[in-house]
Amino acid sequence: MEELSHALACNFSVSQDLNSTAAPHPRLGQYKAKYSSLEQAERRRRLLELQKSKRLDYVNHARRLAEDDWTGMEEKEEEADKDIEGMEVEVRKKLPKRYANQLMLSEWLIDIPPDLAQEWVLVVCPVGKRALVVASRGTTTAYTKSGYCVNRFPSLLPGGNHRNSSVGKDYTILDCIYNEAQQMYYVLDVMCWRGHPVYDCQTDFRFYWLRCKMEEQAGLEEKSRLNPFKFVSLQNYSCTNESLCEVLATDFPFEVDGLLFYHKQTHYNPGCTPLVGWLRPYMVSDVLGVSVPAGPLTTKPDYAGHQLQQIIDHKRSKKQRATEDASDDNLADADGRYELEHLSTPKPEKSFSSSGDPSSEMEN
Repeated sequence: MEELSHALACNFSVSQDLNSTAAPHPRLGQYKAKYSSLEQAERRRRLLELQKSKRLDYVNHARRLAEDDWTGMEEKEEEADKDIEGMEVEVRKKLPKRYANQLMLSEWLIDIPPDLAQEWVLVVCPVGKRALVVASRGTTTAYTKSGYCVNRFPSLLPGGNHRNSSVGKDYTILDCIYNEAQQMYYVLDVMCWRGHPVYDCQTDFRFYWLRCKMEEQAGLEEKSRLNPFKFVSLQNYSCTNESLCEVLATDFPFEVDGLLFYHKQTHYNPGCTPLVGWLRPYMVSDVLGVSVPAGPLTTKPDYAGHQLQQIIDHKRSKKQRATEDASDDNLADADGRYELEHLSTPKPEKSFSSSGDPSSEMEN
């Protein structure tokens, strides 16, 4: 019975996103392998080049999210479909409608960037559920990454309650992690603050802007009648070996779920991107090759061996895949895309989350 419960907890599906961290435990031997002519590092390079020339209408997109006004979108979508044809890199041609798929999600960090220490920053993520938070017209609304409205409440975010929303342009859009037990929204990223969209700003600026604006907005970190849920911004760190060791030795005021690695130059692009990487803390020594201090975060759980081996095997097979015949029907599918399905993590026995459902693990 215990084995059955564990199997159900590691529930199972197939993701269509490359290196998706949202899919459950891979059973790669049960599926035809999918390969890509583009590795994660090459897709990163192409996306960084592409974002220099591609500019989406983020001003009106933020306004539509704030006002829930999507009129006229169908015509614009038809025009957008003509863009970027024949590209071998995954890229969003148009901004999503409504509230589904609005969050920027990560991939497993597989191809380690040579400039990790110089061009990437790290955010330590608590256990919780990803949430799109929109404060507008006197109320604050939280949506799942699938676009379902899960809560409406007042907040001290600009536009989030009737006292601070007298000006219609005061609306705020945040990428958060909600911890139900703590009644707290940990703020990962900002897409719009007081009507000013920052989607097409680089990561290091967005993080700086978010920290400054939240410090200016008094009362966000305290519970009150106008702010029933706390809003706390998550700190970011450099990715040097010394910084990684300090982070992994830190005693955080929350249960740590994992580490998000952001490229400093990436814009906020809804959907999965190789410019944001994800690792469990115990994976750092094996995947990044960093000697880490012994402690709660670096202790490997029982299921760690299987997860790590899948990532290491994938890295070791890169050269072998490059020499394989792409026309072999047993190794490649029609569109030539490689699909690495993600590793599920069983729910810890003790957690800040009050839910026993494994789906309460953060979807990154």
